[in-house]
Amino acid sequence: MLSHVNAQGQPAMVNVGDKAVTKRTAHAVAVVTLPAELAALLRDGEIATKKGPVFQTAVLAGVMGAKQTSNLIPLCHPLPLDDCQVEMVVSGDGHEVTIHCRVKTEAKTGVEMEALTGASLAALTLYDMGKAVSHGIVIKEIRLVGKTGGKSDYHAT
Repeated sequence: MLSHVNAQGQPAMVNVGDKAVTKRTAHAVAVVTLPAELAALLRDGEIATKKGPVFQTAVLAGVMGAKQTSNLIPLCHPLPLDDCQVEMVVSGDGHEVTIHCRVKTEAKTGVEMEALTGASLAALTLYDMGKAVSHGIVIKEIRLVGKTGGKSDYHAT
């Protein structure tokens, strides 16, 4: 049974009213492939474009996205985030960027969607800022790497 469907088969927010507040974390990644033209602009861990510093802007967008998750995804509970860290890790050849979004809260429900949204928005911002150089940017993966708290923990293998 799907958690966001009521007995009548209609969309419904999950009732978390009786759940205990616990510490919860989530870690999501987005993997972005950069075309050669964009990778060639990489200097000292940053890509500078006419729009500004790409990675710095993507990090800010990721944090802002995580904070706005309940406004973007229907039926998602608004959560107070205790911490949200977005990190851009560039491969040795500069053609792949792995975006890590790690989120923490103390709440009645998990922060997986916040971590996934943060990683997604950072990847989309990287695309938006880089598309003036090349539309060959590929967002090839967005996934949950791990979560703690609640009924069970999860760690991707």
